[in-house]
This record gives sequence, structure tokens and C-alpha cells, in this order.
Amino acid sequence: MTTPTEAIASPRPRAKKPGPIALVRTGIGEMIGRRRLTRYLVGSELKRTHADTAFGQIWWILDPLLQMAVYFLLFAVMLHTNIPDYPLFLFAAILPWKWFSTTLNEATLSITGHQSLIRQVQFPKVVLPTAAVVAGTISFGFGLIALGLVYVFYLDRLSLWVVCLPLIAAVQFVLTLALGMLFSALNAFFRDVQNVMSHALRLLFYLSGALIPLDSIATSNPTLYAILSLNPFAVLFKSYRAVTYGTTHPDWAGLAIVLVFSVALLLGSIYVFKRVESAFARIL
Repeated sequence: MTTPTEAIASPRPRAKKPGPIALVRTGIGEMIGRRRLTRYLVGSELKRTHADTAFGQIWWILDPLLQMAVYFLLFAVMLHTNIPDYPLFLFAAILPWKWFSTTLNEATLSITGHQSLIRQVQFPKVVLPTAAVVAGTISFGFGLIALGLVYVFYLDRLSLWVVCLPLIAAVQFVLTLALGMLFSALNAFFRDVQNVMSHALRLLFYLSGALIPLDSIATSNPTLYAILSLNPFAVLFKSYRAVTYGTTHPDWAGLAIVLVFSVALLLGSIYVFKRVESAFARIL
């Protein structure tokens, strides 16, 4: 029979830490099960991001159009780039990129930007980057109005292939959510992430064939072409342009590869996020 002294002296069994699969399952369950909280945060995010601007969501129409005009003047007028219907070529990359870069930035700051909420209230923090990505996706949908305005000048390019845009956007959504989840967790510990990311995104944009087609260097520099083709946005931009130009179907094989990569990255990001989530309230 165990004496009181022996009971006090005996060490308590340590609580078993959940494994990677359990953490990922928990994270996915929280993302799906907290839809009401996510909807509230999405609404709050949409109001916050445009509360200090006169045009609000209209900037999702004006900003891509203005960027397209700047790049058109630089490359088509000044550098005489010989690409058919170049404004449409540009816009097929600029609008998705605005969605990605803006949303990724908001998702990265979603943890550090809610310090007081995280300290005071117990809730699954995984909904914060999720809500930021969903809010950015809604804004992207609003920005598609700008694509319709561009099509007014290129009606001959409009075809049934344009209905594939949501499929391409779905692949990009998974990729953005995966990166947003990962960077939001890392930025909570290393604030330099948000600073480095702005420069990395700018470089990624120029190396993705956003302004000139990557196929133009395929014969002159096949090694460089092969390296640049590994960029997920090289595949996404190629598919966006295929359907907006109305010439052919999206790059199904390339999209499948990007989707598999994005799903694997998302699972890994959820694991990292849930692994460090308990430390957010302490370090913020």
C-alpha cells in the first residue's frame, strides 16, 4: 500500500504532447468548425483595410488598372514590347498578384496585429490568418469587375475558357493560405519576416513572367527558363493568360503540381502554427 509520503514523492506522469497528425487534424477542425468566428473576422478585416480610404473596395478596380497603365507605358510604349493585346496580358498577372501580395501581407500580420485580443481571449488563433486570406479573396472577386472593363476593348478574346478562372483561383487560394499560415506564425517570433517578405515578393513578381512571357527565353537560355518555370506563379500566370486570352485551356498538369505542393505546404504550415500557438500570448 502506498504511503502519503511515497505518493507525494512519486513524480506525476507527463502529459503526452500531441503528434503532428493530431495537431494538423485539430487545426483543420478549428478552421472548419469556427466558421461563425471566421465570418465575423472577415467582415472586420474588410472594414479595417478600407476604412481609411475614400474609395474603399473601389481601389481593387482602380489600382490594377493604374498599375497596368504604368507597365504598358514602360514596356509597350517606351521599350516597344511586341506582345499582342499587351494590356490584357499584363492584367491577367497584375490582378492575381495584387490578390496574392496584399492577402499574404495581411495574413502575415494577422497574429502580431491582434496582440490584445490574443492576450485577453482564448480562441483558436488559426482563424486569424484564415480570415485574412478569405477577406482578400472576397476583395479579389470584387476586383474582377476591372477585368470586365478591360474586356470591353478585347471582346474578341472573350471565350468560354474564362469560366476556368475560379479553378485557377482555387489553386492560388490554397497556396496563399499555406504561406499566410506559415508566415503569420514565424512573424510572431521573428518580426523581420514582414520586412524581408516585401522584398522577396517584389523579386518573385519580376521572376514569374508577369511582364514578359517566360517562353521568350526558352530557346536562348533553357537553363534559366527551367529554373524560372519552378516558380508557382509562372504556372498560375500562364493559366490565367490562357483563359483570359481565350486561346486554350489552363495548364492542367502544372496546376495539379502546384495544388499538390500547396496542399502539402498547407498541412505543414498548420502543424507549425499549432505547434507554436500556445506561445503567442507569452511573446506578443
